[in-house]
Amino acid sequence: MGVDSKPAVVVGAGPAGLCAAIELKRAGAPVVLMDENGKPGGQLFKQIHKFFGSREHSAGTRGFEIGRRLLADSLELGIDVRLDTEVVGIEPGLGVWAVERRSRSYTLEAGCVILATGASENGLAFPGWTLPGVMTAGCAQTLVNVHRVLPGRRVLIVGSGNVGVIVGYQLLQAGAEVAAIIEGAPALGGYGVHTAKVRRAGVPFYCGTTILRAEGEEGVERAVIAKVDRGFKPIAGTEETLEVDTICIAVGLTPALDLAYLAGCKPIFVPELGGNMPLHDGYMRSSVEGVYVVGDTAGVEEASTAMEEGRLAGIHAAYALGFLGEAAMRERTEATWGRLDSLRQGVFGQKRFAAKARILAEGKVRA
Repeated sequence: MGVDSKPAVVVGAGPAGLCAAIELKRAGAPVVLMDENGKPGGQLFKQIHKFFGSREHSAGTRGFEIGRRLLADSLELGIDVRLDTEVVGIEPGLGVWAVERRSRSYTLEAGCVILATGASENGLAFPGWTLPGVMTAGCAQTLVNVHRVLPGRRVLIVGSGNVGVIVGYQLLQAGAEVAAIIEGAPALGGYGVHTAKVRRAGVPFYCGTTILRAEGEEGVERAVIAKVDRGFKPIAGTEETLEVDTICIAVGLTPALDLAYLAGCKPIFVPELGGNMPLHDGYMRSSVEGVYVVGDTAGVEEASTAMEEGRLAGIHAAYALGFLGEAAMRERTEATWGRLDSLRQGVFGQKRFAAKARILAEGKVRA
């Protein structure tokens, strides 16, 4: 197998992209890691809570500390990291069209492209949703944990998934009062380890409940909530008004697919993992030769899962470019899949495991 001198281009310097770039560089492959932000690390530097699970998945370590480790590894390896660089297109033949610092545009010919562009938060429209004080949970988390700015004093969180309850707890730690966490479904959506901490802090949870409207003159002053029926329609006479100045929306994430679509990747719809995403195989290869998809781009899960998927793509890309032997590639791939399978256990994990199995069954695995 010949060695391809063209670099592997990794788009997105979050946990998945960093791990992919590190695996490639360790194998001796040339790597260019691009990110539109001024700082690598993605969502990890917003995560001040400790990860849980097994030791091999950094249990007991805070997200920003994991991010620091990955950054240290990338610096030690000498990876070509290009920040403030937005990738705006993938041309035929794997030409990566990038705009650096909004001033210089260029195209880089890549040996392969790994898309680790993450996901975007879902919005929720209701009367008053444009008032100052209505924001996504991720926005509130960025304000508190990155910029040290409290978004409000009394907060309503809409959505009880892991993002909602984690951000709720972090707002409590920062000195805000969480008036309530409401959930449209009949049961809470987050892990018990997260919801229990918030409940112990005295925050009430309301299941089968939605937000009807936000009220206020120049910003949020009140939120009106109500119970919903089995069809998620508000039940008349169940309205309740909460005095709040901030409403955080935490109603799920959707894979960021702009570049995957521009590259021509075939999509697949999997609601358990965020909806539409690129079809991929067990090596994280998309339907387009030389294009890999990893992390939330390949289905919304968790940071630990994103890192393992990044490693899968990096290992196979190093093999495809001629920097890693087949035996070593298959051995490392098998070990990585073992760690991924262990992450997809339990009540929530089994749903993701089944969803990924459907994707891989449809995705064509090439030798």
